[in-house]
Amino acid sequence: MTILIAYDGSEDAKAAIALAGEIMPGEPAVVLTVWERVAMTTARASAGLMMAVDQLGEEDKAVEEAMRELAHQGADLARQAGLDATPRCDVDSVAVWSTIVDVADEIDAKLIVTGTRGLGGLRSLLLGSTSDRVLHHAHRPMLVVPAPEKAT
Repeated sequence: MTILIAYDGSEDAKAAIALAGEIMPGEPAVVLTVWERVAMTTARASAGLMMAVDQLGEEDKAVEEAMRELAHQGADLARQAGLDATPRCDVDSVAVWSTIVDVADEIDAKLIVTGTRGLGGLRSLLLGSTSDRVLHHAHRPMLVVPAPEKAT
């Protein structure tokens, strides 16, 4: 069984990895980090902040490299949790949720694992609505894991 784990570095994503490792030790897993091109992020921000076109390629390369590193960190966490994990980093085609669904179909994932909420901000990789959209568009089982409660 191949598990697809959506990973953005958030506490919820880390909790998702830990639970997947706990309940499915030894299973093969693909840890997916999805990133958005700078031009798309800038266009969606609608703040009038436009970069020169020649700078966008450099920005995209830097973002892609950082996201590849994040995917590797997620795969390392998954291996520590007991999964047979490999990292994967994809640029979003339409939206983060659709990329997750597409990759799950491509690898014939038996289960998609996500956190309930991801990191906030302009470059959020896994918005709270992303897990909901994956749930409603994927035609395969899904496990949505909340972040552990913080001690008060």
